[in-house]
Amino acid sequence: MYLRFIRTFAALMIMCWPASALSQTPAPLAAYGALPALELVEVSPSGDRLAFIAVIGEQRTLVVMDMAAGKPLGRIAVGSIKVRGLQWIGEDRVLITTSTTQALPFFDTNPRELSVGQIYDPSTGRIADMLGSPNSLLNVLMGPTDVLTTPEGPLVLVRAYSFEERGGLDLYSVDPRNGRGRRAEYMSFDVESYVLDPSGRSVARADYDTRSREWSLRLRDGGLFRDVWKTTAPLDAPALLGLGMNGDSVIVAADRPDLSREGREDADFFDVKLDTGVWRPVRFEFSPTALLFHPATRRLIGASRLEDEGRHYVFSDHDAGNLWAAVEGAFPDQSPVLVSWSDDLKTIVVSTSGDGDSGAYHYLNLHTQKLSTVGAAYPSVPANQVAAVRPITYAAADGLEIHGYLTLPPGKTEGADLPLVVLAHGGPASRDAPGFHWWAQALASRGYAVLQANFRGSTGYGEAFLEAGYGEWGRKMQTDLSDGVRHLAGQGVIDSDRVCIVGASYGGYAAMAGPTLDRGVYRCAVAVAGVSDLRRMVAHEAEVGGRRDSEAVRYWNRFMGAERLGDRSLDERSPARLADRADAPILLLHGKDDTVVPIEQSRLMASALRRANKPFEFIELAGEDHWLSRGDSRQRMLTETVRFLEANNPAN
Repeated sequence: MYLRFIRTFAALMIMCWPASALSQTPAPLAAYGALPALELVEVSPSGDRLAFIAVIGEQRTLVVMDMAAGKPLGRIAVGSIKVRGLQWIGEDRVLITTSTTQALPFFDTNPRELSVGQIYDPSTGRIADMLGSPNSLLNVLMGPTDVLTTPEGPLVLVRAYSFEERGGLDLYSVDPRNGRGRRAEYMSFDVESYVLDPSGRSVARADYDTRSREWSLRLRDGGLFRDVWKTTAPLDAPALLGLGMNGDSVIVAADRPDLSREGREDADFFDVKLDTGVWRPVRFEFSPTALLFHPATRRLIGASRLEDEGRHYVFSDHDAGNLWAAVEGAFPDQSPVLVSWSDDLKTIVVSTSGDGDSGAYHYLNLHTQKLSTVGAAYPSVPANQVAAVRPITYAAADGLEIHGYLTLPPGKTEGADLPLVVLAHGGPASRDAPGFHWWAQALASRGYAVLQANFRGSTGYGEAFLEAGYGEWGRKMQTDLSDGVRHLAGQGVIDSDRVCIVGASYGGYAAMAGPTLDRGVYRCAVAVAGVSDLRRMVAHEAEVGGRRDSEAVRYWNRFMGAERLGDRSLDERSPARLADRADAPILLLHGKDDTVVPIEQSRLMASALRRANKPFEFIELAGEDHWLSRGDSRQRMLTETVRFLEANNPAN
């Protein structure tokens, strides 16, 4: 069976790539900067149907396919709106979740990213707005949407805000036929998350009091809920994740040193019995970065871990294990990623990328032994122009081991005196991963080696590594990047005199901090949506949150190393306050609709560089958010970045 899969896969991959794959000419930047041509591929509960978003330019189309018949069941243009997710509602309807940037005057005047839902019926071609009725409901999704399979049919549940005199963020049942909402359960504003049983009733809730900073686990006791555990959590609050393996417990991620056992590593996840409230550690063969729950029963069935070479999976469920074994047999040495699967765990959609693959989605059905490629995310990037990416490790100045990825120009397997771009990730509590990265690949296509370092403070390498980043903005988090430059230069891979730094969000801060705090390393810097004035950024979070000690303020202070709101020591690590020290030209780009890092941060940096008479450019991206969700903005950013790099650090 596996051999048949592999042969089919190979044939499909040959068909997938355009004729331009035979050419050695670099793909145009537009091939990398365009929005993915295919995204959000979801298999139906039966496994017989697929829903996905196809993109041409800025225009998105929802497509529903009958995989058994090999024909489309329906399609509908959704335009340039930002689609954030697709979910099947039974076999006949698809929920489309989109977002817009706007303010809610009755909450506050600060713009935020708001999610709304629409339900598409391919048999009629009609769309129903979720929560469009009654008029007392705000038709904004105030949390994730749960779709359950019940004997009576699919059940759709989501939290919503009511304008009635009681108000509140209650749980509503949504009629899939017309989108109308009906209150299913009352919930207070303090309910942070919840777990539903198969009937759609919440059996566990997590409450968080923002003033006392107290997190509580509450379990259903008849018609009421009882507190079974509380803890004070200014940051790093526990998380209620889902049902346990047998359906009679819930899984909680928490720090419970009181449950430690001598000689055993502390557990990160716990199984809490619904009837007794007893806690039991849940352990895996590795330290997982994500847990996996059954698509129908919603019970815990496995875990995964993102490693340097790819994502690793382990399953406690027999059917899930068999399905994944078939996937690994069909995609040997390719590190496939689970995207969606059917209720019977016999059909799955996975994605692949890297090693001549610019990103593709594949459908595998064990019932029919059918493997087919749904499509490519970046079909205009030919296979021979997908640059090689290899994991690397090196020692920081203090000896800490840093992991990362090095992308070489297409066609090169070894580097020698190459120009380098340090591409710093955002977060900073995030990480870069293996596979096709459109930004890194675009830069590599222009002749640059690209270093993506998971500096201290990145996730995925353990709690100690994450905590090593606390207070290290502009300090060791910054020098972890330049230590990577020195490592590659020492190996002869890159030319240390031809290095620039690029990044977005926290990476934008790192890009600005390069020429101002870690001078003498970079010939230029490109900062996208970066933080330039740390003290002003924290003050903004306090204003938006309406409190000086909000969770967001505490988060920023911990990573930045501030003692309190308004801590002037942050000025010593704020590029906008050190602009007169800049020793390299800086390009600033920022979306005007950014609700995460306000555009004021780039404007402050531009003004400071102007006053200091330092070389810089500043480009404001109209209508763009923090994530470069618009294709034209992505392409503008990429074009301007490459132009700036080639002017200040030419590859040839």
